[in-house]
Amino acid sequence: MASVSLSLRTVEEIFKDFSARRAGIIRALTYDVDEFYGLCDPEKENLCLYGHPNETWEVNLPAEEVPPELPEPALGINFARDGMNRRDWLSLIAVHSDCWLLSVAFYLGARMNRNERKRLFSLINDLPTVFEVVTERKPVKDKPNADSGSKSRGSTKRSSDGQAKSNPKPAEESYEEDEDEHSETLCGSCGGNYNADEFWIGCDVCERWFHGKCVKITPAKAENIKQYKCPSCMKRGRQ
Repeated sequence: MASVSLSLRTVEEIFKDFSARRAGIIRALTYDVDEFYGLCDPEKENLCLYGHPNETWEVNLPAEEVPPELPEPALGINFARDGMNRRDWLSLIAVHSDCWLLSVAFYLGARMNRNERKRLFSLINDLPTVFEVVTERKPVKDKPNADSGSKSRGSTKRSSDGQAKSNPKPAEESYEEDEDEHSETLCGSCGGNYNADEFWIGCDVCERWFHGKCVKITPAKAENIKQYKCPSCMKRGRQ
């Protein structure tokens, strides 16, 4: 069963715990995969895959106490072993393991404030998921988008009747994009390079991108803007 030190209090401590448990699970599903496969006998009772804070892994029965000391991983991972393609089975366990790792981290961080939880998730999100490691999928950098507080160029446009029209890309296509494809995006005001750590906003008229600080737009202010026009387009509209 999962073990935990209740003394974990800081973002760094919880992230270290997350990273160690993640390393143990990745080891089980990659380097030690033959041993892991053998332990998941479908004839046994409900089994779980645990990652421990010392970077080890364990296949065991779930905790008996209710409620458990920590959130429990997926039950019965052994039952589907012989009924699925091996690679698909490992991928499924990887996805469930990602969910469990996040649940443990946010269980430990439940008493943190909003900014601390945000920083914790940011650290976690910088790591490839267990699923990405096991399936050897390569994550790519994101464009400036609404999730980071900016408006997404090309993903959402408004028609003349005010209705939003979306044109999302398939998830598979985003993984195939080159990791550095956005590195040449320049600020239309200062000419600086795109940086994912900074707030950016895109003009809905000329489709150029700007540092929020260059055009004096904050993330909070951007939330209330239905159609953003950069200073240059605003001037042209008044002429």
